Amino acid sequence: MMLFSVFLLKDDINLMKEMKLNHYRFSVSWPRILPSGIRSEHINEKGIRYYNDLIDMLLDNKITPVVTLYHWDLPQVLQEKYGGWQNGSMVGYFNDYANLCFERFGNRVKHWITFNNPWSISVEGYETGEHAPGMKLRGSGAYKAAHNIIKAHAKVWHTYDMKWRSKQKGLIGISLTADWGEPVDVSNQRDIEAAERYIHFYLGWFATPLFHGDYPQVMKEYIGRKSGQQGLGASRLPVFSPQEKSYIRGTVDFLGLGHYTTRYITQKNYPSSFGDSYFADRDLAELVDPQWPDPGSEWLYSVPWGFRRTLNFIKSQYGNPMIYVTENGVSEKMLCTDLCDEWRMQYFREYINEMLKAVKDGVNVKGYTAWSLLDSFEWDEGFSERFGLYFVDFRNKNKPRYPKASVQFYKRLVSSNGFPNQREVESWKRKAVETCSSSNQLLAADPLIGHMEMVTEIVVPTVCTLCILLSAVFFMFLLRRRL
Repeated sequence: MMLFSVFLLKDDINLMKEMKLNHYRFSVSWPRILPSGIRSEHINEKGIRYYNDLIDMLLDNKITPVVTLYHWDLPQVLQEKYGGWQNGSMVGYFNDYANLCFERFGNRVKHWITFNNPWSISVEGYETGEHAPGMKLRGSGAYKAAHNIIKAHAKVWHTYDMKWRSKQKGLIGISLTADWGEPVDVSNQRDIEAAERYIHFYLGWFATPLFHGDYPQVMKEYIGRKSGQQGLGASRLPVFSPQEKSYIRGTVDFLGLGHYTTRYITQKNYPSSFGDSYFADRDLAELVDPQWPDPGSEWLYSVPWGFRRTLNFIKSQYGNPMIYVTENGVSEKMLCTDLCDEWRMQYFREYINEMLKAVKDGVNVKGYTAWSLLDSFEWDEGFSERFGLYFVDFRNKNKPRYPKASVQFYKRLVSSNGFPNQREVESWKRKAVETCSSSNQLLAADPLIGHMEMVTEIVVPTVCTLCILLSAVFFMFLLRRRL
């Protein structure tokens, strides 16, 4: 998902062109083109036109569109009427919506991502309630949502495969977000197993069914045992039928990967009396090293070596599939308006270097996408965390964009397709920091501009209205005296 204004669309695409980007990932909004969620009821042609214009502008500028069909944007009526992803009927509705997108955009779009970060949709949407739709169905909601999401992905893959692939020649993938889990004690078997379990409950929850046809064995064992201890007659983890296993197996043309950070993992037993929850089912604890850099989001620590290990895990577990890194980046706090973001340049440098090491290991990485071009709306954090290469001044009604130093650094990285040598990279960094000072000066002047706009748009009309009211009162007073 990206922060696109209709009025700034051309300008934002020009920013991409100047950076020499050759691919760009964005999300289509289901409610924007199908407000009811149901194709037969109403198609919003204005929404269709918006995405058609965006796709055409990208292609005109030689930028390949990579389209995500679902990035947490469910038509509200489907949530209210059916309970959203708790209901199996979403599989059919999502397929109809995806089919409409293939029909209207598929002649130009060749890379489709069905879901972005289904782990977060399931856990934070239906388990903890931190994110939309805010449901707290502990111990079952996340598993049920994930089950329906996996089946919806598979159905869309088959629809494209049978109906559109031969003429459109595109690819269907899914984007899974996964942190790396490292054992606290690499000589302790229980910690080693806990770290593997962490990854299987995170990445493997979705990847293993799509590549192998069923949930990871460790998930089935742990959730089944915990469910039995809680006196339940069946596991809280739903079961795929033999037909469903066959249907979902192999429905991935490429795997999208969002990766940001790493955790140390150790064994921790949660007794059945603790209650049922996704987190207790795993029997583990997550730790961080206080020396890891953490410039922005409280959950995001810079741990580059975890990226290479995550990529190699995918290679070994899933037959070395084609991987597109769909998200990788670092944030800063809202109050940080220093555009000389050296920590971001360092993050990109180290993480991309680890990705290149993984490529040398034989991992089939085909593309990399930095998160993100612009500062945007970060879910429950709103605008308080900034991941953008371009700073967006949200206080200003025109939402001007200011390049951070990382823009020039990333542009040189893209142009060179890697790191030529240490001296050259240090030169990039030095030049990038030098060029951000003028942008800092512009941004520092922006509050004054914003204040002037506020005076013009709010204070002046208010004063004029008061003057009119006072004049009317005075006029009435004169009339009364004459009468």
